[in-house]
Amino acid sequence: MLFRSCPTMNARDRILQAALRLIGEQGIGAVTNRAVARAAGVSLGSLTYHFPSQEDLLREALRTFVDSEITRITAYVTALAEPGIEPVEAADEVEKAVVEFAYGPEQIANLELHLHAARDPALRETSIRSVEAYDRLATAVLTALGIPDAQRHAPAIVAMLYGLAVRRLATGDTAATGTADAFRLLLLGALPRT
Repeated sequence: MLFRSCPTMNARDRILQAALRLIGEQGIGAVTNRAVARAAGVSLGSLTYHFPSQEDLLREALRTFVDSEITRITAYVTALAEPGIEPVEAADEVEKAVVEFAYGPEQIANLELHLHAARDPALRETSIRSVEAYDRLATAVLTALGIPDAQRHAPAIVAMLYGLAVRRLATGDTAATGTADAFRLLLLGALPRT
């Protein structure tokens, strides 16, 4: 899992972890100051010191999640940039990256926060920046694979991965079944015709 409690974690990080876990396990409505403070093992004063409003907490929780995911996935992008890997083989690497984080409260929280942003303008800007970060990452992957016009195709890759994430969560599939095949299908469609 992405966020694991540890004795050296500071109060701010524990608050963010607790908020993500509560959102993932119980939904946005579960994110009250008392519930988050209790789950994080901090005082209410500490919570409001770090996050004066719920919007601040939700915005930072989404940003922190996405930043951590981008860092984790970047390691796979580096491997994809190695010479000799073919786009169809890269799809297996993408599936491996997804499998490591196929199911859990943090992924549910990520998707729930994006949905909440559709109703909450205060969170929308963070959601947009998050999606743009995934688009940049997808562009880097496609560019490393030699896909022409990578920036134009990246949003379709991101949308496919989000859709597959919803499918995995809905079905309980922790193996990311079909991710590599779906990625290969999109890659083959983006490759230039010879």
